[in-house]
Amino acid sequence: MQLIVGLGNPGPEYQYTRHNAGVWFVEQLARAYNAPLKPEAKFFGHTGKFVLAGQEFKLLIPNTYMNLSGKAVLAMAQFYKLSPEQILVVHDELALPPGSAKFKFAGGHAGHNGLRDITSKLGNNPNFYRLRLGIGHPGHKDQVTGFVLGKAPASEQKLLDASIDEAVACFALLAKEGLVKAQHRLHSFQAS
Repeated sequence: MQLIVGLGNPGPEYQYTRHNAGVWFVEQLARAYNAPLKPEAKFFGHTGKFVLAGQEFKLLIPNTYMNLSGKAVLAMAQFYKLSPEQILVVHDELALPPGSAKFKFAGGHAGHNGLRDITSKLGNNPNFYRLRLGIGHPGHKDQVTGFVLGKAPASEQKLLDASIDEAVACFALLAKEGLVKAQHRLHSFQAS
């Protein structure tokens, strides 16, 4: 794994919306490893890098809207000659409750427009890692857009922040000891 991508929408109006959970994770990871994020036009986003356990990790927050995330991911993957298997995409997940997070390898997009676009731009190859940050579900599919583009109430945000903290801690485990160990710790975590 060499590239960590945090999905969200650009602009202050989206900054604190649930759909930007992936951005929050990458920003927190960047702070934890003192990796300032700088705008990089050729990658259509903000980038940074750090070294952990002897390996360099590149960070990317696309400046595109969620449904065009693949443009930034493809630009960086092509430039650094990265295969999908070397990429971790961090995103909000409706199917998980707030306060939980899960690592996963490959799979479908489950209607997530960011994952859909990235899979498409990578030649319809879904074989990249995902970090799914639970935001819960509004209860009906017709309410999903407003839900993901809305701010979580303070009680939910607290759970989401706690799961991001835990995921950042588990990232070190992932880098040093591999996916299974990181999954074992992260998947047993539930913020309360």
